[in-house]
Amino acid sequence: MPPQQSQSSLSVPVAIVIAGALIAAAVYFSNAGGAPTVENPKPGTNPEEKEVPAVVASEHILGNPNAQVKIVEYTDLECPFCKQFHDTMKRVMEKYGPDGKVAWVMRNFPLSQLHPNAPSLALAAECVAELGGNSAYWKFLDEIFRRAPINTQFDFAQMDAAVGAVAVNTTQFKSCFESEKHAAKIEKEFNDAVASGGRGTPFNILVKKDGTNVPIEGSQPYEVVVAAIEDALK
Repeated sequence: MPPQQSQSSLSVPVAIVIAGALIAAAVYFSNAGGAPTVENPKPGTNPEEKEVPAVVASEHILGNPNAQVKIVEYTDLECPFCKQFHDTMKRVMEKYGPDGKVAWVMRNFPLSQLHPNAPSLALAAECVAELGGNSAYWKFLDEIFRRAPINTQFDFAQMDAAVGAVAVNTTQFKSCFESEKHAAKIEKEFNDAVASGGRGTPFNILVKKDGTNVPIEGSQPYEVVVAAIEDALK
């Protein structure tokens, strides 16, 4: 699903991200619904190697932080293809996670012009991570996608339940969410995704054990991801 911004406007100001958060916050606290979902073109694969910021221990990492292969995903939590790829990556981690060969790293790439609630969902996830830690963060993503299946939006009336399901205090969560304290982090990761070659979501970069970066653009099938991992492990 390609972003609609021109090249000159891809560096999204913090104000835009915050504006999206404020809109969704109003929705959240009034228990109202959001804007209709916008569908996007079928994603493809870009084999060209690009630079990507190195993975650091403080990031959202599922699996062994020192894994031979890391898959860095830049995600939009309202993107139907991201929801689809989330299930694919869960299968990948079931296969490679137990032996520590693959780690899954999640970063933010909310395409607000396509998915108005995406910046707010990114802010919510970052607050859950701050308050509940890495495990709560990954469980929260599962909750978001479970409560908003493919081609549906997340209903902000369910936010308290989603937060509570991962054992995060809802009062503390709302305080963090309203502060918009993680907006700058989200903006930086958005710009990093664009600089790394991202033109849609999910934008995934497989980092080989020798440090080589191989972008995998879009929601690729399980078999394609596994084949790329096996090649990288050689």
